Amino acid sequence: MSCSATRTASMRTAYGEALVEVGRTNPNVVVLDADLSKATKTSLFAEAFPDRFFNIGIAEQNMTTVAAGLATCGKIPFATSLAVFSTMRACEQVRTSVALTNLNVKIVGFYGGLCTAENGPTHQCIADLGVMRPLPNMTVLAPADAPSCKACVRWAVEHPGPVYLRGLRDGEPVLYDETGPADVSRIQIHREGNDGAILVNGFMLHLALEAADRLAARKIHITVADVITIKPIDQKTLLEIAGNVPCVLSVEEHNVLGGMGSAVAEVLAQKHPLPMRIMGVPDVFSNSGKHSLLLEAAGLTTEKIVENAVELLAAT
Repeated sequence: MSCSATRTASMRTAYGEALVEVGRTNPNVVVLDADLSKATKTSLFAEAFPDRFFNIGIAEQNMTTVAAGLATCGKIPFATSLAVFSTMRACEQVRTSVALTNLNVKIVGFYGGLCTAENGPTHQCIADLGVMRPLPNMTVLAPADAPSCKACVRWAVEHPGPVYLRGLRDGEPVLYDETGPADVSRIQIHREGNDGAILVNGFMLHLALEAADRLAARKIHITVADVITIKPIDQKTLLEIAGNVPCVLSVEEHNVLGGMGSAVAEVLAQKHPLPMRIMGVPDVFSNSGKHSLLLEAAGLTTEKIVENAVELLAAT
């Protein structure tokens, strides 16, 4: 299933390629974009199927409503923009035109988290999972690399209902083999250990695996699991993991409120209480700067994951 990160690949390019692949096999797949096709790589689909590609312009609210209309005609629309615009600017249309009506629309937002970097807090998206997760009928996906992003696209085409897919920017470490996970709705276990568990998604996966290696050198053996589907979260695997460890650490490139850590805590608090710590972006707006520096300022580094894991274990 997984492999060591020996190379990087663009999730955006993988998304564009996956759209072309599913477009070849399913003529009902259509793609909409908000004048960002080069940034989101939907340009690949536009080249392959120009009659099934719609550039709505800088109007995410309209794009979402048009996608809903296409879904009522039996199409499977992928409405694509930057995550901050897909979930913030078009939030009302996503809620009312897509989620409330339970239409088969796939909302795709790229540049999730802090990876818009130099564009600053207006374009950084650290609340999208918290916005989309509470919407009834909405499935929320956050893949970690190019192969898992492709797997999410293939899965979303077959899933009959609204989906939000959070994408990253580019150069993500490749951690899955070329086929990606067989079932993205299930939590993917990359390391196994009984001393504790680290649950992650997105860009944090490779940092968590590095942290697990450092902890193993200290004779601390940690389970590392990739929570691709934030909602509905895979409760069965989550509870199995929790039943084998004394504590859980969650790590995500999202506000510490409302994201994957909150989803995990909601399950564990009700069904298997145990010590837990949530790592993420503090509940503040970030700055403009290089992605690596913003992650460091937020405390989202390999070193901080190790530090938090050791502190949590010591308090257990």
